[in-house]
Amino acid sequence: MTNSMSSPQVDRLIQNLSQTIVGKADAIRFVLVALLSGGHALLEDVPGVGKTLLAKSLARSVSGKFGRIQCTPDLLPTDITGTNIWNPRTGEFEFLPGPVFTNVLLADEINRATPRTQSALLEVMEEQQVTVDGVSRPVERPFFVIATQNPIEYQGTFPLPEAQMDRFTLSLSLGYPTEAEELQMLQRHQQGMKPEELEPCISLEEVLELRSRCAAVKLEASLQQYILNLVRSTREDEDITLGVSPRGAVALQRAAQALAFLEGRNYALPDDIKFLAPAVMCHRMIPAGGRKASAIIDRLLKTIPIP
Repeated sequence: MTNSMSSPQVDRLIQNLSQTIVGKADAIRFVLVALLSGGHALLEDVPGVGKTLLAKSLARSVSGKFGRIQCTPDLLPTDITGTNIWNPRTGEFEFLPGPVFTNVLLADEINRATPRTQSALLEVMEEQQVTVDGVSRPVERPFFVIATQNPIEYQGTFPLPEAQMDRFTLSLSLGYPTEAEELQMLQRHQQGMKPEELEPCISLEEVLELRSRCAAVKLEASLQQYILNLVRSTREDEDITLGVSPRGAVALQRAAQALAFLEGRNYALPDDIKFLAPAVMCHRMIPAGGRKASAIIDRLLKTIPIP
């Protein structure tokens, strides 16, 4: 494995995040893959495992602004995007920007917002802009959404529609820490380590530069064919009601490039695709008859020939 691409900025970023996030090396990698491939991340997890901490720490580490939306059924689309307010002094409407005008946005418990409010995030996640009263305004770059939903509690929730799920590059779960990790967490809390005290370790410009370097990672035609075989097989499988979209295929390709870059390579490998496939594809599928998406992807990865 060549380290010709190994990036000091990436090393600093991982090291910085490890100061507040205990023992979640894979989760950190997944979130960085989503960030550097220009996408967004969905964390499906129980409360209290560090989702907010991860989002705040990431915003601090990249010298970015952090915004947070606590999603509830009475949240309105304008609470997310912003709204025009009448200013009696000037006699004109003034735009009051919403929390999306930030670099890292945490949409906490996104499935508690109504479909109408959830849809306010669709445009900004895809096109990096917000349209209010017919006027489009670009959000800051980089713009990265980390959304969370609790997979256990379904009371008072509105399942995310397929179009919204498709906007997330990948979906992951932090899971409970091991006993040793939990002890380390208690010790850090005793020392009072907060994400606000993290020193920024790279600039927003460097994040954009890293994104373009990820996009330049070589991905052979045989790997593109492998991605297509995987994605297209989900559309023909009898265990799947709705297969992975073409956007999912693009997301898997970009994610594989970003992972290769994080690993210090300037070329992607079949292993990158195999490692990322469950995180990129599971939330984009609707399995038939109560089957588990992860089990289906597992089966497809075993049966589709690797280039």
